[in-house]
Amino acid sequence: MSPQPTTNPATDVVACPACGRRNRVPRAAAGTPRCGSCSAPLPWVVAADDADFAEIAGAARLPVLVDLWADWCGPCRAVAPAVEQVARELAGRVKVVKVDVDRAPGVANRYAARSIPTLLLLRDGREIGRQVGAVPAAQLRAWVGGVIDGRPGAPGGPR
Repeated sequence: MSPQPTTNPATDVVACPACGRRNRVPRAAAGTPRCGSCSAPLPWVVAADDADFAEIAGAARLPVLVDLWADWCGPCRAVAPAVEQVARELAGRVKVVKVDVDRAPGVANRYAARSIPTLLLLRDGREIGRQVGAVPAAQLRAWVGGVIDGRPGAPGGPR
């Protein structure tokens, strides 16, 4: 019987979109993950629950896009590829934290999520934007970019 490989639950493995190299990325960190081979910024997508949300979302210096979703929710499944695309396109500028509201009701209650999917943008732990419902990838990208860049009038962003 061969030994089982050991894994560190505090890290995830992410393939670099630029060169394809697999990199270990910490789930909670203050920096910005970069490829160990080509130094390109890496998409940072992690799951969190009630127990680790504060650490995972709070440690990031980057703005955090929180996806409040549930497995049984059709619109949540429909928007998931758009969230992943935004994570790739805005690698180095945003961290994505996916929260299953059935497994993390405390996080959902903390942010008064009454409908899902609810997408939140946090900066320094404070909500700076909210989008409720599934939206196409281009619209989601424009919203996230507008809010994190502080453009007044961005839908769901600062006014």
